[in-house]
Amino acid sequence: MVAITWGDETEPVHAMMRKVIALFDEYQSKENAKHVIRSMKENARQGFWNGATPPLGYRLIEAEKRGAKIKKKLEVDPVEAETVRLMFKLYLLGDGSSGALGVKEIVKWLNARGYRTRRGKSFGVGQIHRLLTNTVYIGRWKFNQASSKTGERKAETEVVEIPVPAIIERDAFEQVSSQLHARSPKGQPPRVTTGPILLTGLAVCATCRGGMTLRTGTSKSGRVYRYYTCSSCATKGKTACTGRSISMERLDTLVTEHLLERLFRPERVTVILQSLSARRAEQAAAVNARISALHREMIDADDKLKRLYRLVEDGLTDLDEVLKERLNTLKADRDRAKAALERAEEHSGSQTQIDPALIERFGRTIRENFSSGSVPFRKAYLRSLIDVIEVDDHQIRIKGNKELLEKAVLASQNAQPWCSQASTIVAGALGGI
Repeated sequence: MVAITWGDETEPVHAMMRKVIALFDEYQSKENAKHVIRSMKENARQGFWNGATPPLGYRLIEAEKRGAKIKKKLEVDPVEAETVRLMFKLYLLGDGSSGALGVKEIVKWLNARGYRTRRGKSFGVGQIHRLLTNTVYIGRWKFNQASSKTGERKAETEVVEIPVPAIIERDAFEQVSSQLHARSPKGQPPRVTTGPILLTGLAVCATCRGGMTLRTGTSKSGRVYRYYTCSSCATKGKTACTGRSISMERLDTLVTEHLLERLFRPERVTVILQSLSARRAEQAAAVNARISALHREMIDADDKLKRLYRLVEDGLTDLDEVLKERLNTLKADRDRAKAALERAEEHSGSQTQIDPALIERFGRTIRENFSSGSVPFRKAYLRSLIDVIEVDDHQIRIKGNKELLEKAVLASQNAQPWCSQASTIVAGALGGI
């Protein structure tokens, strides 16, 4: 079919007109997209949500009304927020009966216990990994990070950061980020974790944060020297980092002796655990507020159920399919709130009290094992307690996790295993070990 207004489309002038009109359409489309994204960025700068599905742990609330438009913001969903906190806890510390869980193990743990997404589906590895790396949970929702068409990352100047209520503490989020990077085969090959060199994967250059890797050298007499050296300097040259090297035997001895003489002494363990108890006491108010919010959620859902039941009993409404669906929804909301409340109350228990005799026994046992154990055994202990060993020119800084240290002490009470060859780094800060 040939349009009458076009006439003979084989004429060159008609081909030219089609191309000209197509160019105008493309230009207009790009102009519209530019104005839309500009409006959305301004909306984000003002702290309003741009219409996407909110992340797990949040819900949308009406913030203000401008004419016919309703502006919305994110608010913490008390029930879903407990699930998010649970995921971070599982990744860092496990469920109390095991060590820290990997992403895949968290997926298995959640699905086996009936946890589901908002759409009622099972969790997947990709979902959990994105959740654990999403800065929205520390109050930083970033809008316009990537192109919706190509997926390419945009310049930082194009990204708008929206302030939102935080669910996870920044320290815990950074611990998870560090641990994810440490476990990633892309960032660190498996041999670093399982290899026979004591500090590979733990020791880093204090200047560039590059790993300290093993290098060997031979003297004229044929003696072989082994030393840790900055990998950035070794592979990229001094333009990347001026670099530093230290004898492997010397660094291993310094770290080992320091841990034996300082960290594994009962008095030092006691001080660390006391500081942990003080920090937990400061967090008690926040936990109580969460429990109150969850309790209100549960009571609200229960009250709605009672009102609907009363309407049916008084004959004011019929129990049709719509009402049945509403009842099922309210029951599910009440059960979710109740489950989240129970989990929150588990974390609000009294402070753990550890017998000084137990700390003394733990220190003595670990010193014996750490002094006489094989390199893989000692490495497993290190990677269970230590996050990173920063090697500077004049000092060495050791950072680790207080909560895992407490868990190790408590586990020793019943001779429970808290360390294995597959132990992974748990990030954090022991603070001046």
